[in-house]
Amino acid sequence: MTQKPVVLVLGGGPDGEREISIRSATGIAAALNQSGRYQADLRIIERIDQAALAAMPGDLILPYLHGPYGEGGPLQDVLEADGRPYFGSGPRGSRLAMDKIASKAAALDLGIATPRCAVLNTADDVSPLPLPVIVKPIHEGSTLGLHVCMTHAEYAAAVAKIRIERTKAEHAHRVYMVEQKVGGMRQAHELTVGLLDGRALPVIEIRPHGGLYDFEAKYNRNDTEYLLDPEHVSETIKKKISKATGRIAKALGLRHIARADFMIESYEPQATAWFLEINTTPGFTDHSLVPKAAAHAGISMPSLCAQLADMTLRDAGERVAGIAATSDDVELGEG
Repeated sequence: MTQKPVVLVLGGGPDGEREISIRSATGIAAALNQSGRYQADLRIIERIDQAALAAMPGDLILPYLHGPYGEGGPLQDVLEADGRPYFGSGPRGSRLAMDKIASKAAALDLGIATPRCAVLNTADDVSPLPLPVIVKPIHEGSTLGLHVCMTHAEYAAAVAKIRIERTKAEHAHRVYMVEQKVGGMRQAHELTVGLLDGRALPVIEIRPHGGLYDFEAKYNRNDTEYLLDPEHVSETIKKKISKATGRIAKALGLRHIARADFMIESYEPQATAWFLEINTTPGFTDHSLVPKAAAHAGISMPSLCAQLADMTLRDAGERVAGIAATSDDVELGEG
């Protein structure tokens, strides 16, 4: 009997999304075992060096740490030095995607609309852009540290809170950006699309209760609506954001998986799809969007996670490979 390949699944990390990472990695490990094709060895880590990683068994590595350390380049540097096949984007692509301003710059280079932005200067209580604006960290995910500022008073309060946060060691490194709020004073509509090995998964519209898709709405509450391949969203818009995601992923040199977020002000075909950010390690919890979209396309969680391992082995040795998608050849899924 042929021995199953052992997948070293890493979760945890030192960042604010540690608990979500543990949930994602635990779910992936369970699904790999359920697939019947791989044997998962789940390890929960903080930071890790090359020697510690080398001591962990596994034929391939599937890192699933959320946050700047685990998906922003530092862990990928260690994975490169380890030499075993590993899942996901390489160090450079990971750094670029984690940097919201760098990924927005890539979108602009491609002619893809993205809201105006500026780096936050906490010495000034007045917004550098017309209100309303969103204030958020440049190198964080899961809406950690996000502030919606509709008024000058809300903006000043956000800046004051950030000044206090920066006195704490865990937040001292944070750099924030100010971004024009799509829709202005009106509520816009949030759409997201995942890429799996260059194939666009079905588009999802996110409708959070209360209007803000924050950390609690993403992971802890059950009142957020997820509309899979929504019929009321123009097919033109769905194709537009699917192709835009593929183009941005290609430009950044991403690999295997990604998920991008967009805002639209209406569902009409001519509506502008505003790119917000792209994620190289999208969540894999029971609330997460890529597994939901994959399930809608008929891909079970065990099959999905086995595909992640399959891609890793297939691309062993391709250290700078991008997702196989361009403006012309991104494959569209059911969305």
